[in-house]
Amino acid sequence: MRKIPFAMLLLVLCAVPPASAGEGLVSVKSSHGAKETADRVERLVKERGMTLFNRIDHAEGARKIGMELRPTEVLIFGNPKGGTPLMQCKQSAGIDLPLKMLVWKDEGGVVRVGYNDPESLKDRYGIKGCDEVLRKMKGALETLASDASRPGS
Repeated sequence: MRKIPFAMLLLVLCAVPPASAGEGLVSVKSSHGAKETADRVERLVKERGMTLFNRIDHAEGARKIGMELRPTEVLIFGNPKGGTPLMQCKQSAGIDLPLKMLVWKDEGGVVRVGYNDPESLKDRYGIKGCDEVLRKMKGALETLASDASRPGS
């Protein structure tokens, strides 16, 4: 049996990108409990003139079928002023709209707010010429997640 030098093995392992279900997912640690964080996201969405389309409590769904799941909620929201320009650039991006935020308590007991980075849509759909739209969408999501997660009001 032929031995592979450690340096060569390390080079090969580093060259292979890790598979990750969370690719493109931005996660922010919250200073609040899961329900309070989700409530804050909902309140801020409405205050900022967006429409909250739905709030899905996955943990409640799990309880209904006799299973356990740490707190996990998805909030679905948006505004045609933000989504329409993106779909004008690449209509198939509409499958990722309206926007979503996930609030969950992770395995370490930390509450997190997560969302898909709009920049990841660029590659997924081959979007060109829509950088300003994606930048604004990213900024809005960053601010919303940050404001919902930080201590205070």
